[in-house]
Amino acid sequence: MKKKRKIWIFAGESSGDMYGAQLGEEMRRIAAAKGEELELSGMGGKAMIAAGIPVKVDSTELGVMGVVEVSKLIFKFIAIYISMVKAARKERPDTVVLIDYPGFNLLYALAMYFSGIKVVWYIAPHLWIWGKWRLPVLAKICTKVLVIFPFEVEVFSKTKLKAVFTGHPLIDIMAEKKDPSIVRDPDLVLLLPGSRAGEISRMLPHILDSVQELKKRHPHLKFRLSAPREKIAVQCREIIEKFRRKKGELPEIQISVGDTNCCQQLAGTGIAACGTVTVESAIMGLPLLVGYQLGFINYLFMLPTVRPFRGFITMTNIIDNTPVCPEFIQYDFKKSNIVPAFETILPGGSRRESTLAGMERVTKMLSDGNNGRSAVARAAEEIYSTE
Repeated sequence: MKKKRKIWIFAGESSGDMYGAQLGEEMRRIAAAKGEELELSGMGGKAMIAAGIPVKVDSTELGVMGVVEVSKLIFKFIAIYISMVKAARKERPDTVVLIDYPGFNLLYALAMYFSGIKVVWYIAPHLWIWGKWRLPVLAKICTKVLVIFPFEVEVFSKTKLKAVFTGHPLIDIMAEKKDPSIVRDPDLVLLLPGSRAGEISRMLPHILDSVQELKKRHPHLKFRLSAPREKIAVQCREIIEKFRRKKGELPEIQISVGDTNCCQQLAGTGIAACGTVTVESAIMGLPLLVGYQLGFINYLFMLPTVRPFRGFITMTNIIDNTPVCPEFIQYDFKKSNIVPAFETILPGGSRRESTLAGMERVTKMLSDGNNGRSAVARAAEEIYSTE
């Protein structure tokens, strides 16, 4: 009889869903090479479903952030948590793979620990920013943690938890999406206001304020907004129309859906909300100005515990430990700061070349050490070999 393995993958956000789909495909290859049977399941979205992974929970709309946003779905999260704990105790997967999504996954990892089920965390929670006191807890409840940023190995070295740097999966994903036929337009500015309704409603008006001023100072600039899905595009159109009614003339902003990676190769410069997209842009060679704003209540809750790591919030800056991209947090994210800082990274700007060089360094650091293997293949090997 073939040896049978049962592995569950938990992804709560779109990026995690994408990585989960790739992990599933790589682990199937490993199982086939070993002549073993692999049964995959878990929680995920469109990518995992498309990869043929049967999901017990569709997490497509569960990627919310902040106390207020989470509270609106709290009963849904509780119901999912209870049902998935019961399912795990009944079906006894060999390993549960948790991808990022710490609010839900930390509690789920704890339940798995008490249920005697092994947990591997892929793309570890950023406890080095908001919860260093939880590191010993994570070390106790997880069998292994797979990290995608090189400095995280040092962070976890202070615990007994085995931490393995597997490289960043975006290196391979972006390589597949690079199109040599695309010619970068130095006059095109890409707007990436986020993927969550709350952050877009807070940040996009400040971005539009800045766009209005940038067009006055640089008439040759063109603007394009890339939304991750149509629901977000609709919200952006509504905010733009409201802005026009309230503040008058605004340059034309082309809005497209689902083509962010193409736009990152096409545009000359960008303005983005802090998140995975900043690493994508670094790999694609697109200089960014980055910002982030929380709602007032969320800000009050997080202020005592959340601190910039190495003095930064933008991942490219944290990795390189230098200000690769200009960044502005909370109330500093406003036109009077954005416009002059953005001008420094435009073609010919004073920081343009140093930003491009910094992005190249970051890209190299994220891919070092895998000896030609993809980051996801390395992660899949680590997960599959977990005993």
